Amino acid sequence: MKLLQQPEDGASALINGINNAKNSIDILIFRFDQPEIERALADAVSRGISVQALIAHINGSGEESLRKLEMRLLAAGITVARTSGGLVRYHAKLMVIDRSELYLLAFNFTRLDIKRSRSFGIVTKDPKLVREALKLVEADAKRQPYEPGLSTFVVSPENARKELSSFIEGAERELLIYDPEISDRTMIRLLEERAKADVDIKLIGKVLPANSWLSVRRLISPRLHTRVIIRDRRTIFIGSQSLREMELDRRREAGVILHDSTIVNQVAKTFLEDWSLSKPIKQDASQQPSPPPLAKMAKKVAKAVVRELPPVSPVVDATIKEMMGERPELTLDAEEVEESVRDAVKNAVKEVVQEMVEEVGHNQV
Repeated sequence: MKLLQQPEDGASALINGINNAKNSIDILIFRFDQPEIERALADAVSRGISVQALIAHINGSGEESLRKLEMRLLAAGITVARTSGGLVRYHAKLMVIDRSELYLLAFNFTRLDIKRSRSFGIVTKDPKLVREALKLVEADAKRQPYEPGLSTFVVSPENARKELSSFIEGAERELLIYDPEISDRTMIRLLEERAKADVDIKLIGKVLPANSWLSVRRLISPRLHTRVIIRDRRTIFIGSQSLREMELDRRREAGVILHDSTIVNQVAKTFLEDWSLSKPIKQDASQQPSPPPLAKMAKKVAKAVVRELPPVSPVVDATIKEMMGERPELTLDAEEVEESVRDAVKNAVKEVVQEMVEEVGHNQV
């Protein structure tokens, strides 16, 4: 098992893995702007390697760049599938080489994450982890339900809340945490309980709302992107999910829990170096007003947008007649159409607002 540490390791390990593939490459993509990795994937196809890419249906920057990427990969002979829109965001990132070697990443295939951000990934040939990762890839590519089969392979929304809660509750002496934003109330409560039980908690990142029980520092440089929890210097979680309701319950995220002492010690060493160079954040909750809940804010925006919508049933009715002609079996109830469309718009606006606020928040960390 090997640790990938960014920005120190760069893209070289990923490119080497692709170049060494003998039969197949399966890759999940949320963000991608690395021409060197793209060329390596195309070169793999030219060597006769089967390359399959599962690409997020959307990210915070919109669809255009993802669709352009799809077209380039298809032109290179890569098989491309798009994730379902059933989850708010598809944020997992991993790669499997020859169905036997897993690259589980907390960073995206982007210059910002690889060259300018603190992040980690692992490379493993553990057959159980590889098998579970392939099961996830295949289920999501076929848009079928994924059923977790391994507690150490942490997938949102299926088992992440359960496994990460248990992981935190098991801390006896210390928790070292990298997390751009912790805001899930249940997770904050678990951390508070561990702190009250004399567990030493150090967090590089942010907690919302502010919490006086937790010692929090802000990483000045490099940019913080990773999600890591080290428990008692014996066990580590590395993944793509923060301890936030959205990332635990409504998005596709993936991570692993490892008992590898070498990796634990490597990441702990980097954490403590970053901690010594980080800026303390005052976490006096009594003096800081809690920000409005994200869901509540998004709901208010959605309601305001829907109030401004013009009547939509005439538009729907006219469009159907234009496409299908006058057919009595297609008569629609105007009020039902109006209500259904407004509900759809309201839900879509809520998700977009939540995504945009999250994106701004992460870019500021």
